[in-house]
Amino acid sequence: MNKSKKDMTLPPDLSGLSGTGPVRRHKPIYRDSLPPCNHACPAGENIQAWLALAQEGRNEEAWQSLIENNPMPAVHGRVCYHPCENSCNRAQVDQSVSIHAVERYLGDQALKNGWKPTWSATPSGKKVLIIGAGPSGLSCAWHLRRLGHQVEIHEAGPMAGGMMRFGIPAYRMPRDILDREIQQILDTGVTLKLNHKVEDVMAERQRGGFDAVFMAIGAHLAKKVDIPAREAGKILDAVSYLDAVERGEAPKLGRRVAIYGGGNTAMDASRTARRLGAEEVMIIYRRDREHMPAHAFEADEAIEEGIKINWLRTIRQIDSDAMTIEEMEVDANGRPQPTGRFETLNADSLILALGQEVDLAVLKRIPGIVLHNDGVVDVDEHMMTSVSGIFAGGDMVPSERTVTIATGHGKKAARHIDGWLRNQPYSKPEPVPVMEYPGLHLWYNTDADAAHQPEITPEQREGFDEIIGGLTDAQARYEATRCYSCGNCFECDGCYGACPEGAVIKLGKGLRYRFDYTLCSGCAACFQQCPCHAIEMVAEEARK
Repeated sequence: MNKSKKDMTLPPDLSGLSGTGPVRRHKPIYRDSLPPCNHACPAGENIQAWLALAQEGRNEEAWQSLIENNPMPAVHGRVCYHPCENSCNRAQVDQSVSIHAVERYLGDQALKNGWKPTWSATPSGKKVLIIGAGPSGLSCAWHLRRLGHQVEIHEAGPMAGGMMRFGIPAYRMPRDILDREIQQILDTGVTLKLNHKVEDVMAERQRGGFDAVFMAIGAHLAKKVDIPAREAGKILDAVSYLDAVERGEAPKLGRRVAIYGGGNTAMDASRTARRLGAEEVMIIYRRDREHMPAHAFEADEAIEEGIKINWLRTIRQIDSDAMTIEEMEVDANGRPQPTGRFETLNADSLILALGQEVDLAVLKRIPGIVLHNDGVVDVDEHMMTSVSGIFAGGDMVPSERTVTIATGHGKKAARHIDGWLRNQPYSKPEPVPVMEYPGLHLWYNTDADAAHQPEITPEQREGFDEIIGGLTDAQARYEATRCYSCGNCFECDGCYGACPEGAVIKLGKGLRYRFDYTLCSGCAACFQQCPCHAIEMVAEEARK
């Protein structure tokens, strides 16, 4: 029989392990797997869960589910580089689900509608000091409060937010959004002390009667570079420049500005200088585009705004208003090598964007602390340093430095701090397999591209107003429906409709199904039909 290509129900495979007969050899079971988006999220969000709720229009419930792991969805929906989308199985069909856009939508809806977090915890009587009010410190405070502990944050600066405020320009991270999500964390009962620089951690711990400490100091010190200079003009580092802009104290840079570096901070500094009046802005970077640390879209947006990027160039000499630049070549290992070819570029100011380091002075005053060889502190698998009760995360530990990774560190540290305080060490649940694309049974492949967020044209980007808008209600719900629910049953009734024996029993909305093995023949029709691969065929136990 020739089956129509439009027939969506696949026939049972009677040639392999799923063959039927008088004795069932294999039987189906429901088994959840880990979606690749959840697996890739540095903050450990249960993305699939809140997307499923958003798909049903249950937006407040989706937001409550989201903030169980990440207290700042409106922030992360704007600044996270969404590795979850890079892992999304839907990319194998048309386009990844725009997870960050739905996350931003839910965060913005919460702020617009005044939703309040719902949680309850029995007070533990324990008190934790957090040093630093950046993403890691704020995340840790949030999760510790939800676990019942008292929390106090000591921040050296005049405002909370860390590099979210002082390192990310307002056109990407609107300050009112940041302030309101920070306030939401503080409203849980977290105490915040600003302009309070901790010089002696152990004395601060003892003086405040803190049972544990979480170190979350950001990388605010610019890395140094030794460049010969005859009569150097105005030279400053990108972190200090962006910090000054945030404080309303932006220095005058002149008409032509050069930025040395190829990371996201270099892109931010260049675009900020352009907005503040520089007529000509150029980036000088010693590698090619393929090997730059900045994300591709950051470079694309900079170029759209008129920034010139000089790839494969390094600065050899600085004079008052000019720089000697050497052309580089990338070798087989991706490393830049000098060529001996030089050119001169004119600039009134130079901004160095070569990376940041953590100020380790406060750590060196802690007796017995062990520092890592790359300029941060050593921590164990519980995020604790070599000193009992002193934990660390974010920029202070060996890892990639992003807002989302720091947020994940805060959550992880909170769980381990809670376990340490209760003398019940936290153990991460046993991992389950990740459901990759080949495991799906997608009999309904569609062509439904992702919804696009509105964006201000490069010609309109004059100030620091946000350049990317949010999804509409309809777009957000549509985008949530694009999720395949990889590895987890979403009650599509595929198994129920495919079973020829009536062995699949519906248990009601939200309760999924069960198998009646007195009727099941082991034909595997349900297994073949399940699009998200939430059913496995397992060998039948030997019958006596």
